[in-house]
Amino acid sequence: MENDKDSFLEGAIYSHKVAQLSKALWKSIERDWQEWVKPFNLNINEHHILWVSYRLGGSSISEISKFGVMHVSTAFNFSKKLEKRGLLTFSKRENDKRNTYVDLTDEGKKLLEETLSVFDPSDASIVKGSLKLKELYGKFPEFLEIIAIVREVYGDEYLDILNRTITSIEKDYQED
Repeated sequence: MENDKDSFLEGAIYSHKVAQLSKALWKSIERDWQEWVKPFNLNINEHHILWVSYRLGGSSISEISKFGVMHVSTAFNFSKKLEKRGLLTFSKRENDKRNTYVDLTDEGKKLLEETLSVFDPSDASIVKGSLKLKELYGKFPEFLEIIAIVREVYGDEYLDILNRTITSIEKDYQED
């Protein structure tokens, strides 16, 4: 019976620690992200939808929902707002009539690229907070354990989408 108590205590402390650390990181990221996209009359969800669509060359609402870690209705409703602003369009694919896809318009692509052009990593709290680790180890933390946990919680598809977006960013950077 003592083992169950220890196991409970260990799980409770671990869950509490992850929750508190995640919330602290997210609040910092959220504040920086909101300040970054506010001049473009965007909120975080709208910017994330534009970014995912841009990086994936168009995407389904379900992909946006999964990768944006938002409910399908949230992804759809914010996408509708972006459509009304002329920043993206809705469509069905010939080979997939069940899913709704969004594609950036030229105006949407231009706006997203404008937001990316003003992003300054040196202003990001998370980057600033990680610089000592980068100096010490020669690179930013890779979070392998967190990636393993996210894979278990959200599945391989989430990490596949993440890797596709990272590949797209690297490709754009190399072309520039």
